[in-house]
Amino acid sequence: MQITANQLNLKKYGAPETPTTDGLSETMRPFGRIPPVPHGGGILDIETPLRELGEVDCTALQDAILAQDEAAWREDQYRQEEFEVHYDTQSIVLVFVDLERWPEMVVSKEPGWDRLADVALPLMNDIISRLYPPGGTVIRAMVAKLLAGKNITPHVDKHPSFHAGHRIHVPITTNSRVRFMIDGQPYRFKVGEAYEINNQKNHSVMNKGSEDRITFIFDYIPPESVQESP
Repeated sequence: MQITANQLNLKKYGAPETPTTDGLSETMRPFGRIPPVPHGGGILDIETPLRELGEVDCTALQDAILAQDEAAWREDQYRQEEFEVHYDTQSIVLVFVDLERWPEMVVSKEPGWDRLADVALPLMNDIISRLYPPGGTVIRAMVAKLLAGKNITPHVDKHPSFHAGHRIHVPITTNSRVRFMIDGQPYRFKVGEAYEINNQKNHSVMNKGSEDRITFIFDYIPPESVQESP
C-alpha cells in the first residue's frame, strides 16, 4: 500500500485503512500514547550501533531538497534553539512531535511539508513496507544540514520520544571527510543507501569537508509501542 499525504494522519501508518480527508492537521493531531517506559531502559533498542537498511531510490527527494532556497533552511529554528548540539545545523522540518505533550503523540505538519512531502512520502513508505511492521506512526521527518567544517558534538538523544522508535537516516549529500561516530566507532554513510542509527548510544558527526552534508531523517514508532487514544 502506498502512503499518501492524506493518509499520514492515520493512527496506523501503513495500515490498509480508509484515509480521512483533512491530511495531517495544521494545528496538531493526537495519534495515540506511548505506554510507560519499563524500569531501567528505553522502549526500543536495536542493540547495535548501526543497522544498514540497503539501497533506496532517493533521487526525487534529493533533487527537491537541493532545489530549496536559503530561506527554506532558515524558516524553522526550533531544533537549533532547543538542542545545543545542533547549533551548527540547518533544518527543513516536515512533521514534528510535540515534546511537551509526550507521551501523547501529537504531531504537527511543519513548513517543509508543502515543500517536500510529495517526494518524501514514497521513500518513507518504501523503507517501512520492506523493513518494519506496518501500522505504526511517523513522529518526526526532516532534512538536516550540517554545515561545512562544523560538528555535531557527542551526545545521547535524551528525550523519551527518541527512545520509542526507529531513527532512520537517508544521506542526500556527503563528502569523504564526513564521519558519523556511534558508540566510539566511525561510519561513512553512502548516498543511495539508508541506515538506522542507535541514538541511545553516544553519537556525533564531524564534517571536515568544504561541502555541507545533508541527510533526510525520520522517526518511526512501530504499532506494538503505541496505545490507541481513547
